[in-house]
Amino acid sequence: MSRSELVRLSGVSKQQLSRLENGQIRLRLDHLTPFASHLGYTPEQMLLWGRYPGTGGSDATAGDERRTRTDQHDPSGSAAHQIPEIDIHAELALRKGARHSDPLKNEKWVLPESFVREHLHASPEHLLVLEATGDSMAPTIGAGERVIIDTDHKRLSPDGLYAVRDPFGSTIVRRLQVVRTSRPTRVTVISDNPKHRSEDAPLAELEIVGKVLCCLKLF
Repeated sequence: MSRSELVRLSGVSKQQLSRLENGQIRLRLDHLTPFASHLGYTPEQMLLWGRYPGTGGSDATAGDERRTRTDQHDPSGSAAHQIPEIDIHAELALRKGARHSDPLKNEKWVLPESFVREHLHASPEHLLVLEATGDSMAPTIGAGERVIIDTDHKRLSPDGLYAVRDPFGSTIVRRLQVVRTSRPTRVTVISDNPKHRSEDAPLAELEIVGKVLCCLKLF
């Protein structure tokens, strides 16, 4: 597709496109949204090209072959684990027999076995990837950044970042802090962004999906 055609389809000016191409503007997901559908990719794939599952191949066949190999090994030849990602854009639907009620993306993240063992200290079958939305957890976690969740860690200890279910059934990340003097136990649900107020909730009414182990940052 030519630049002129891309400009026409996306509605973005040639000057803006040139600034994006030359790195004069720090790319964000909203910059890429007008182009993504016309190029056959998602904004996330374009922003994390080469690091996002399913990107970086010279052609579809080579990409499929690489993904097949990566399912068993990382580039160093070590064993690797495939970690599913919650599809936050799909309709929430309960899947019978699943360990959670969120739909998953078809593509999975591939993590080296040594990273899961030595840094995450978790069982790979209990891990999920979640994309953060909005600015409620900024600057700790920005919109479009991913966190890895241990769904086997649902007990609120220690205080820290956890994935929880919001009133609408979506999975979100919040900082949880036990109010230790309260009976029955209550929890302060904190947004790191000071523009968003914290809330207080009974622990018994809080559905914890899992503990946040790390964040895949965008720079």
